[in-house]
Amino acid sequence: MDGFSHLDDEGRARMVDVGGKPDSLRQARAGARVDMAAGTLELLEERALPKGDVLSVARVAGIMAAKETSRLIPLCHPLNPTHVEVAFRIDRERPGVEIESTASLSGKTGVEMEALTAAAVAALTIYDMCKAVDKGMVIGEIRLREKRGGKSG
Repeated sequence: MDGFSHLDDEGRARMVDVGGKPDSLRQARAGARVDMAAGTLELLEERALPKGDVLSVARVAGIMAAKETSRLIPLCHPLNPTHVEVAFRIDRERPGVEIESTASLSGKTGVEMEALTAAAVAALTIYDMCKAVDKGMVIGEIRLREKRGGKSG
């Protein structure tokens, strides 16, 4: 099982020991997308949906989620991000919302899972807050866009 750091010699899952690694500045940027009907997007922009200001709530949800990543993903190290940001771009051409999250810290391991979790939970929050008026929304394109710092950054 050489090359798979999350597996022990017998192929069992394990948390990687990063204790001997030096701290370094680490940053990650991730994205997601929620496609929706044009009418739903219009209501979202006007803050006229039944559950209120969708993007403000989704921003806070994404930030909170990044800080809880190790509680959600079993083998993630508990990290304390020093900065998390969640931003949105309205896309009227292909009606929907583009989500971009960034996370950073100085530490022994990367923050890509935190950035991905922030983007995914922001997307889920948008879905939850809009589902009363749009049953056809699609969450997708969750991806890591950039990683900096550490050995492979």
